[in-house]
Order: sequence, then structure tokens, then C-alpha cells
Amino acid sequence: MKLRSALVAATIMALPVAANAQAVNGIYLGAGAGVNIMQDESIKSIGGVNTGGKIPTRLGPAVVLSLGYGFGNGLRAEVEGSFRYNSYNTPTIFGAGGNLSGTEQKFGGMVNVLYDFVGVVPMVQPYVGVGVGYQAAMVKASGITAGTEFNVPVSTKGAFAYQAILGVAMPIAAAPGLALTAEYRFMGMTGNRSYGATLGGASTTATVNENYNHSALIGVRYNFGQAPAAAPAAAAAPAAAPARSYLVFFDWDKATLSDRAKGIIKEAADNSRKVQYTRIEVNGYTDTSGKPQYNQGLSVRRAQAVAAELVRNGVARNSISIQGFGDTKLLVPTGPGVREPQNRRVEIIIR
Repeated sequence: MKLRSALVAATIMALPVAANAQAVNGIYLGAGAGVNIMQDESIKSIGGVNTGGKIPTRLGPAVVLSLGYGFGNGLRAEVEGSFRYNSYNTPTIFGAGGNLSGTEQKFGGMVNVLYDFVGVVPMVQPYVGVGVGYQAAMVKASGITAGTEFNVPVSTKGAFAYQAILGVAMPIAAAPGLALTAEYRFMGMTGNRSYGATLGGASTTATVNENYNHSALIGVRYNFGQAPAAAPAAAAAPAAAPARSYLVFFDWDKATLSDRAKGIIKEAADNSRKVQYTRIEVNGYTDTSGKPQYNQGLSVRRAQAVAAELVRNGVARNSISIQGFGDTKLLVPTGPGVREPQNRRVEIIIR
């Protein structure tokens, strides 16, 4: 398949309200609007006769709406509805131009799989994706070509479609879960489409192929259920020397380390080399949401993640003791079933 295209570069000016990019986790909605460039479409035949015709088009609008789910590891899946509109710009038929005009509108649905590159570029989040689906092309054309009247009444034909997506998202700190987006999308439709037409008053059929579209879009995306970032975890009030303690906080039902958590663990590891110690205690805790047995296992996994990061930062593994206390020792007293961020923690104690 011959593609005569060049990628449209999209640039976003940096905003002072940008937040650190994080992986999309859970349900999200997206919307984008911009322009669509449709490549010249070939008129394969009219009435079964090869015309050698081409249909150039003018710049037109494009709109995309999406509903998706992020898996928290950079991978996303979504369904999309889209609309594209272009008007014809003096098509040629039988090697002749003429006074021809018309429009082509495309609309349909796609299923996309995307991957976000989290933490690769500061303050923004590049992403790529591919999609497949079905698009309908509604055309209308009329005028004179080679001295003959030619008309295609409003008619719609559909075909299997595919697309590639290249984009970048900029999270907004003031609105957790909200991000601005800029995208380039290439979409193609497969096969031929035949429309009823008249040529010189006689009924015929016009068959077209090659439907390639390049869209540049600016939009927004909202990831539901994103709470404001937890208050920065600071070192606890220093105990009597040489004991020191550090708190590392976790997202709900997670045992993965944020960049902030890794920074605190590195600080603890660095400070452990500045004092004499006999052991380093790593104690894990959870909030009261979830069953006690599950919480106990989750607290151990959190402690193990912190211990592994300490070892990665140069602390000897045999100097670390790991314990999980589940939801039995709450930093903030709550009732059962409460998602309290400060109770989802691991405490590092240097003895």
C-alpha cells in the first residue's frame, strides 16, 4: 500500500500548572478537535471504465471522543467515536477538470490500544497507539466534467478501518486526573466503495478507493477517581540518636513505589551509612479497607518493596528485618473500611 504522507508535528507551550506525569489508572474520558487532511482519493472507475480520476480535497474539521481504561502500568485500552469532514477541490474525471463540487464525511467507531511513556520526559507524557474499527464515508458530488453532467447523490458506504496514534499529554496539577493532549492520527479505510451516480443523465456507478486521513488534534483527558497527591512524606521527628525513622506512603491497594517514595528510601539508605547501626527495621501497614487477611499480606508486600529498594541503594540485605502489621497499627485512627492515605505506609527505622 502506497502512503504519501508526512507526519504533522504538534507543539504545546509549557504551562506553569503542569504536574508530574503519572500512569493513567482506571476509567477515563477523552475529547479532541482539530483539522483533517484527506489525501487525494482515486476514482477507480465509472460504470466499470477506468477514468484515471482523482479527488483532491480541502482542509476540514475532525472530532474524536473516547472512553477508556488505564491499567496503571502505561497500557491503556479505549473505544472511540470520530467525525471527519472534507470538501472536494475540483476533481478530475476522464483526464478533464470542470465545475465539480462535493463533500465527504466520515464517521464511525474504533478500538484502540495505547502505551504511555511515563517518566521519560519531564512534565509531559508521550504516548503511541494503534486501532481498528469501522468507518462510514458519506459522499455527495455534482457538476460538469468534460462537458458532461456528473452527479453522486448523498450516499454512504462503510469499510474496515485502521489507525496509528502519536500524542503527548500534559497533566494539570490544579485538577488531579485532568490532562491536556495533542495528537497526530493517521487513519485509513480498506477496499473499494461504489456509489450510485449519474453521468450525462444516465445511471451508473462510481467506484473509489484509497482513503487516507491525517488529523492533528488538541484535546483534554480526564482520569476519574484521582485524588490529590498525598502530603509530602517527611522524616518523622528524630528519635534519640542514633535511631532514625522515615515514612513511605503508598496508593490505595498498591505496593509499588512512587518517585517520591524512592527518594525517601534513598535518603534513608544514604543516612544509614553516616551512623552506626545494628539493624534496619522495615515495617509495613495498611488502612482498614479490605479484609484483615488481605491487608496483612499487602503490608508485607509493601515492606518487601521498600527493603528491595534499600538493597538497591547499597544497604546490606542481612541488616534488614521485615514485618507486616496489616491494619492493626493505624497512624490515623479510623473505623473499618476507611481508605486513609496516611495509614497506607511503610516505616523505616534505623537502630
